[in-house]
Amino acid sequence: MSVSCGIVGLPNVGKSTLFNALTAAGAQEGNFPFCTIEPNVAVAAVPDENLETIHRYIKTDRVLPASVKIVDIAGLIAGASKGEGLGNKFLSNIRETDAIMHVVRCFGGSKVVREEPVDPIKDIEVIELELALADLDTVDKAIDRVSKKARSGDKEHVEMKELYERAKVMLENGDLLRAAPWTERERSLLKPLCLMTTKRMLYVANVTDDDLDGKSDYAQAVAKRAAETGSEWIPICGDIESELRNMEDEERDAFMEDLGITELGLSRLIQATYKLLGLQTYYTAGVKEIRAWTVHEGSKAPQAAGVIHTDFEKAFIRAEVFSVPDLVQFESEAAIRAAGKLRTEGRDYVMRPGDVCHFLIGK
Repeated sequence: MSVSCGIVGLPNVGKSTLFNALTAAGAQEGNFPFCTIEPNVAVAAVPDENLETIHRYIKTDRVLPASVKIVDIAGLIAGASKGEGLGNKFLSNIRETDAIMHVVRCFGGSKVVREEPVDPIKDIEVIELELALADLDTVDKAIDRVSKKARSGDKEHVEMKELYERAKVMLENGDLLRAAPWTERERSLLKPLCLMTTKRMLYVANVTDDDLDGKSDYAQAVAKRAAETGSEWIPICGDIESELRNMEDEERDAFMEDLGITELGLSRLIQATYKLLGLQTYYTAGVKEIRAWTVHEGSKAPQAAGVIHTDFEKAFIRAEVFSVPDLVQFESEAAIRAAGKLRTEGRDYVMRPGDVCHFLIGK
């Protein structure tokens, strides 16, 4: 499955600096490439030590990690929902993503090209108000669209109209649609509207180099906001990430050790995105390639097979499964099979993180 995230934020919060730093940082990591496919779009490989482990025991021509597409949305401003600052174009880019990374300024000083005082929560509210106003316009149009058939008594359109009207009231009250306890049916009816306030939110607190753990009042205000709205957050120092991107490997490793940084921002950002979206990885491995595949937590084996090819879900017969720890213990698939550790699983098998699978597919 394809995963995409849009990076948003007010102007001059360090959003594009962070995007550019992550692009370069990923390009330097041979195992986790990160490439720009458009001026503001990049595809980042998901950092995954399991791929290296599998490749130690199963030799193959190529290793393909899972990936995340990251879209750098130009800085939004108040009035974006009404077209200010080309807002409509940028908001349409956000609609196409699975999740939103909201970069929030958690620093002051001379680098800030704005006169307003540092106020992360106010900044967050400006962006989220614009998203809500744009969604309100979308919902209004949707209500108009389904009302005629709803008046004729069409049950599905009556259901849709009632749902859209509930969403409208919530938006008018300033409630976050993503925090509402929607049923699966309701989510499926809302999905075609591509409402931005239903998307999962990852707050990225852009901190200073003396607040890498995000302990400052500014960063902790963001953490509190995330907890209150069912979102996730991580602190990242855009300036340090920018410095790291220009360093040679040895220099970068030494600099990170001095600062107590164990992972580059790219790795942490993607891992946080996976957690945000409730995703996990499984693997296929053979003589041609070792590949990581992304599925939602709780997915069953036929759904996992369907990620490889949509026809595989319907034609699924069974899966042969072993784990990465099994491979480390027995050192080959043949040895795993001989030890009776190769499991045969059916349609009701729930995928586990780190599964290595062979799927038997019918005609």
